[in-house]
Amino acid sequence: MKVALDTLAPVDEKKISPDYVRISAASAMALRMQSGRFSRDFDFGGINILLNYDNGCLSDCSYCGLARTRPGSYEDKSFIRVEWPLVSMDELVDRMAEHEDKLTRLCISMVTHGSAYKDTVELTRKIVAKVKTPLSLLIAPPVLNREKLQVFKDLGVDMIGVGLDAITEETFIKHRTDVPNGSLKWDNYWDIIHASRDIFGPGKVNIHTVVGLGESDKEMIDMFYYLDERQILPYMFSFNPEAESRLANWPKASQTKWRRIQLVKHLIENYGLQADSLSYDAEGKLTGIQADDIKVNEVLNSLDGGVPFMTDGCPIEGGSEAGCTRPYGSYRPSEPFRDFPFQPEADDMGLIREELALDEIWNK
Repeated sequence: MKVALDTLAPVDEKKISPDYVRISAASAMALRMQSGRFSRDFDFGGINILLNYDNGCLSDCSYCGLARTRPGSYEDKSFIRVEWPLVSMDELVDRMAEHEDKLTRLCISMVTHGSAYKDTVELTRKIVAKVKTPLSLLIAPPVLNREKLQVFKDLGVDMIGVGLDAITEETFIKHRTDVPNGSLKWDNYWDIIHASRDIFGPGKVNIHTVVGLGESDKEMIDMFYYLDERQILPYMFSFNPEAESRLANWPKASQTKWRRIQLVKHLIENYGLQADSLSYDAEGKLTGIQADDIKVNEVLNSLDGGVPFMTDGCPIEGGSEAGCTRPYGSYRPSEPFRDFPFQPEADDMGLIREELALDEIWNK
């Protein structure tokens, strides 16, 4: 993706939220706020908005580009390895209203900061007053409680997302609590997740999960079952290291591991794959799928036209298709696709089948 940044306001420590926000480069392109192109043409209408402060996010997660102790000034830090230009919030709302017919989903991403709640309330009010596209919030549990979640609901927020990322208590503590300036609490995150589910209802809360932070296949898949029972949606990312973060040299999950977990997640959510159909080795690595269900076997034969390997994201209004497709959220533009922001083509499917090596684990 090529991006020209000279049309946007320069980052300035006085240009902070709620008057200014950062938006993903893809969002800036979709709103014609800067030029650029993707390696393949596809429709993109998911607008991602990030709160901006002169002292940045006060959390210090080991894998995050915005981590408090990552070297460099906050304005120069990347987030999921893409640029987030700074824009005026008023101009952004006007642009979203102007291009509303092409938009599929809006999302405000909070950061851990003392002003994040009140600023998110103000941004939400500005957006819902002018733009009817469904709005999601990716929230920061440390600055919220049940009453504040209810305020978001009353303001017209459609969905709540929680960046849990590390899906076991052990990996969460390792990467988000026991770090130089870590203070995030596993129990606090789950309190907010369950409160969000109570307030927003079934299918209106999602959890970001990152494959490759040290969890086993079984631990990740068990989380899918836990969330599916509670009608909470897991959205998957594949760990991809940020330069100069503490995990800059941490290895990525293999394409095979990633593809198999994508497929199993799809089968759980859409075809009721039973937990006892799966087998693992002593380390929790997925070693077998024993599917007696005819429909599940049909999916394993066809791979559902590539749908299991598309981006998870908050849906378009009134549908199940992802409205937020986060291009390059799990890989660099120069790397093979991990999740596709469009339906994979025939050549893509051939590669996916090779990566899956399904014959090694599917007990037909």
